[in-house]
Amino acid sequence: MLKLIRILLSPLTFIYAFIIKLRNYLFDKGIFKIKKVNAIVISVGNITVGGSGKTPTVIFLADLMKKYKIQAGILSRGYRRSSHGYLFVSDGKKIRTTVDECGDEMYLISSETNLPTAVSERRVEGANRLIKDSSINVIILDDAFQHRWLHRDLDILIFDQRFLSKVNQIEQKLLPLGMMRESFDSISRADVVIINRKFAEKTEIPSRLLKYFNNKKIFYGYYVVSGIYDVKTHNEFSLDEFKGQKSLVVCGIAKPYSFLSVLENNEIDITNKMIFPDHKNYTLKEIQSIRKKFYETNAYSVLTTQKDAVKLTKFSKDLDDIDIYYLKIELKLENQEDFEELILNTINKKDTITTESLT
Repeated sequence: MLKLIRILLSPLTFIYAFIIKLRNYLFDKGIFKIKKVNAIVISVGNITVGGSGKTPTVIFLADLMKKYKIQAGILSRGYRRSSHGYLFVSDGKKIRTTVDECGDEMYLISSETNLPTAVSERRVEGANRLIKDSSINVIILDDAFQHRWLHRDLDILIFDQRFLSKVNQIEQKLLPLGMMRESFDSISRADVVIINRKFAEKTEIPSRLLKYFNNKKIFYGYYVVSGIYDVKTHNEFSLDEFKGQKSLVVCGIAKPYSFLSVLENNEIDITNKMIFPDHKNYTLKEIQSIRKKFYETNAYSVLTTQKDAVKLTKFSKDLDDIDIYYLKIELKLENQEDFEELILNTINKKDTITTESLT
């Protein structure tokens, strides 16, 4: 059904392509003004829809900032949040909002990084206010490759390796026919490309796409599982403790394949599962359906993703009698020392930062 809808909407792809091309032209020619702020900006983004690994990359960069004692904060638009405008999410010590108000990804990032965080649709305004609220000098900009109004000192573009390797190239077309926000030509704007192979074996970039990656600094990323954690206590458990047990798997992420394959590869029974849409905002009705499924299948526990866990905690009273655990993953990079050197060079080369418009 989804493929049929895309085909029916395919004529709109030409209109969308024209709008994207015109918009980028206006930025490239300086007709749309790009603004600088009084901080170094490192952007993390993609040109595909969902599931490339932006959130783990943002957390990876945040850990890097803390490792080198760099005063950094994180800014996002707060996808699918209930609030509007600028919202100071965390001062680095305490989260000041709910998961609904700031969005599931930003709530997760705030709880994991303990850095100042904020959300704002208007990134220039949000960056200036975050600097004022937290006295930072580096901003990690989440999901912002298409948001060109704010100048960035380093543009990091992320690809899911499985997407690049698609044999069915329809998905490599622009929206709404395919899954791309921009064409592969847009890679030219990126300073760094991370190809996220997640849990798969490393593969080479298909020859037909190589021309787009010429002269780009390319790093391969992959995930490691740091453990399974209790949603209520956050106590850590080994994956081995769940082997052979019947669990109810619950997730609402863009591409659940990797999550499910990790569980399956670790001999965890994933026969019983409930897959929801990406960024699913669970309702009491859905929580009740999870409860019903849990008892009907005689499951030992509920296993979910870390992003889903931050939303399920809202219903702790309704799920008090069910043991819920989330899988925690971390991003690792091949040639990580080279990547760290690149980030530090970007930060150190900025002797002075002034607020101005680029022309």
